[in-house]
Amino acid sequence: MNSIATNLQLVHQRIENARKNFAPEQGALQVLAVTKNQSTDKIKELLETGTWALAENYAQEGIAKIQALALPDLEWHFIGHLQGNKTALIAQNFSWVHTLSSGLIAKNLNDARSPGLPALNVCIQINIDQEPSKSGIDAQQLTALATLIMSLPRLRLRGLMAIPAPRQNFEEQRKPFRQLAQLLLNLQRSGFPVDTLSMGMSQDLEAAIAEGATILRIGTAIFGERV
Repeated sequence: MNSIATNLQLVHQRIENARKNFAPEQGALQVLAVTKNQSTDKIKELLETGTWALAENYAQEGIAKIQALALPDLEWHFIGHLQGNKTALIAQNFSWVHTLSSGLIAKNLNDARSPGLPALNVCIQINIDQEPSKSGIDAQQLTALATLIMSLPRLRLRGLMAIPAPRQNFEEQRKPFRQLAQLLLNLQRSGFPVDTLSMGMSQDLEAAIAEGATILRIGTAIFGERV
């Protein structure tokens, strides 16, 4: 079994190869380590590699780890389903939220964010394949939600996020990411100050890079299969 450091090195090699082959002019790209169901010991092993951006899917699990590690330099991202009764916990403890898809939740996050904290970075989640079982808004709702977020002083709209349905073929994997990139470009052309495409995971990171991802959410390729 490979160590976390070895796995991460392999991930960075995949990223380097994908950038060389498909996006040689691409700017900054952040690897977000998804620590869902991982122990604090494994996270500490990861931190030894210099990785300081972590993501959690569940508010209470994430906050337990934030409190256990208690390291102010860690950047915590929330990437799970946003429940109305958890918005205050998320707003006060995370730096980023990737899965915003409701005006009401946006207002609740804004109201719960302490004025003493920096604005909460948020991405709007798009249900790019229009799957009934997936969270996220339709593309037609994007401008209205983006406009609302821009009016909330304790939120900072950064960009878009999506979790496409699994595809086995590389060219098929690229299509939903291309759609998301076009939606971001449309926002930019409309004057929204957005710069982030949170897309791509362990199984499709090459396709995401080819279409301009700026944040990759990587769990299995770093930590191995979850138990």
